[in-house]
Amino acid sequence: MTSIRRLVASTALAFSFSSAAFAADPELTVFDWAGFENEALIAPYVAKYGEMPTYSFYGDDDEAFQKVSSGFKADVGHPCAQMVQKYRDAGLIEPWDISKIPNYGEIGERYKGSKIFADDGGVWYIPTDGAYTAVAYNTEKVTADQVASLQVFVDPAFAGKISLPDNTDDTWSLALLATGVSDWSNITDEQFTAAAAWLRQAHANVRTYWADPSELAQLMKTGEVVIAWTWNDGVAAMKTEGVPVAFQRTPKEGVANWFCGYVNFKDGPGKEEKAYDFINAWLDHGSAKGLLDNFGYVHSNDVAMKDIPIEELKAHDVDPITGTLLSQVPIDPAMRDRMTQEFEMIKSGF
Repeated sequence: MTSIRRLVASTALAFSFSSAAFAADPELTVFDWAGFENEALIAPYVAKYGEMPTYSFYGDDDEAFQKVSSGFKADVGHPCAQMVQKYRDAGLIEPWDISKIPNYGEIGERYKGSKIFADDGGVWYIPTDGAYTAVAYNTEKVTADQVASLQVFVDPAFAGKISLPDNTDDTWSLALLATGVSDWSNITDEQFTAAAAWLRQAHANVRTYWADPSELAQLMKTGEVVIAWTWNDGVAAMKTEGVPVAFQRTPKEGVANWFCGYVNFKDGPGKEEKAYDFINAWLDHGSAKGLLDNFGYVHSNDVAMKDIPIEELKAHDVDPITGTLLSQVPIDPAMRDRMTQEFEMIKSGF
């Protein structure tokens, strides 16, 4: 997300990012998740131009799409994988020229496999960052055994003590996993109905739907919330603040993983060459370490990731896991719209 980030990815965090104070470059506008205005992610761009791009921010993927489809102009944007089809269908993006992106070939093939991302028309999406959505829990209030199953979210013992993301993709990934679905690319009506019913049960236990990791960190810090479905960066933020939290990535039903990346908007207001300098800076090997250190995420550049010791990945809870994974890959936009509408009804108590 918020999506992956989102959710995916990737909202304003409770801990501070170390970005130097550079004037914004008016010749490149980046539409991004709040918090991604971080020099460690695009150091070569800043080194070349002496300043960061101009950033405009959003809180979730649906908000971003609505703003762009209503006429907002930017040069590049940072949607998560499941949103790319909507941007293509709406005619809002154009292909990248990968001959201008030397490190494109270093991106892991598992990130590039969808026809939505690349087809005869060109390469529409440059994957950059990803992580997990799993169970954060207060280690002083909850035992590891209690979060060994996702059914903890519907356990009456935790009524009023759980929080879910205010985000369609992440919350539905939880509901589907909890009802036995680990592939959401072809959801049946029966699977949809079962997941929606489970989510209504979970809703009865929800204290609040968190909008960004800093909000969730505050809720868990005070003890108002003791269990949450969240991303790596939220857990990293809480650990930094001294919140007694752990990240359960191997409940018996599984967890979700996601990735996000950049699209090239049609008729962007800035200079096209700067859009390429920006994405090349993102795919630079140094950006992988900056992404891990500042966000707790993994980089799509597999060659760059080989330079990072497995111990560092484990410290950020992004090392590979064994177990069931629901990959938040692109889904039918009509199904996602249906999920969004149902989620809004559930949050409203219907």
